[in-house]
Amino acid sequence: MVCAVIDVPMSVLDLAPVAATGSAGEALRHTTELARRTEELGYRRFWVAEHHNMPAIASSAPAVLLAHLAAHTSTIRLGSGGVMLPNHAPLVVAEQFGTLEALHPGRIDLGIGRAPGTDQVTALALRRTMEGLSAEHFPRELADLMNYFSGAEPGPITATPGRGQSPAVWLLGSSGFSAQLAGLLGLPFSFAHHFSAQNTLPALQLYRQSFRPSQWLERPYAMVAVNAVCAETDERAEWLAGPAGLSFLKLRSGRPEPLVTPEEAAAYPYSELEREFVAQRREGQATGSPETVARQLGALLERTGADELMLTTMVYDVADRVRSFELIAERVAGGLRR
Repeated sequence: MVCAVIDVPMSVLDLAPVAATGSAGEALRHTTELARRTEELGYRRFWVAEHHNMPAIASSAPAVLLAHLAAHTSTIRLGSGGVMLPNHAPLVVAEQFGTLEALHPGRIDLGIGRAPGTDQVTALALRRTMEGLSAEHFPRELADLMNYFSGAEPGPITATPGRGQSPAVWLLGSSGFSAQLAGLLGLPFSFAHHFSAQNTLPALQLYRQSFRPSQWLERPYAMVAVNAVCAETDERAEWLAGPAGLSFLKLRSGRPEPLVTPEEAAAYPYSELEREFVAQRREGQATGSPETVARQLGALLERTGADELMLTTMVYDVADRVRSFELIAERVAGGLRR
């Protein structure tokens, strides 16, 4: 069967998943391997996400990891998907990403999120104060961050590097708040369909309705992040997707753990409610053979009108992770090298 070609740009979101039998160092080496391979295949961006206090995720320090990835790649855009602004002083983010942009001009994306990306106790440990952790502070802190890059409102502090070294700034979201703010500011917007599928269409509609042309964009630009596991057969892909479903279930149950093997995930004694939870988590995502994934991603594009897709693949073995992106590039996207 011939796949219908998905012809929008495709990008990668990686969480540096930690396997139960591996280590954080091994996970980060695998992320580096994946960044190099997806660059070769022609994916547009490679983003890493900030999470904390999660044993299955090693991408807790995006700026540090991006510096390493930039040294091991040469053309692919690199970015945060995202940096969670409530966890950081805007000046620190401006200096970190200003440094990355100064070192690798034109290759750095700064995706900003307004959630802490962790539980409240860990968020407090990061920030050391409750002040600024509320979403209501986010627009002001975002404005401060943007001003450090632009210097539009001169003040006593200059971000160096930072001023004049602005990465491409994106807003990230899983609801309408950041969607509307991205539209009002004229920024590109990335929606987290991979964990908030029910909010995807309302948020994108709000973004487009709110959009005002800016110095960054003349028209809305929306990227949709989606879980994608592709293998030679549907059965193989379903098997490979098992550990991620179990990991998310344990996270939501307050028992976060590294990724187990597909065999262990298949043997897990799910209750009926737990099976329903995992099944709901998979709705609207892309899991299967290249033909199945092409059909699922095509349907997502038709519903959302996305300008770009960002694929995230949480599987146990790095070889299966790499192969999933190879299959999608070669048999779903018509060869991304173009």
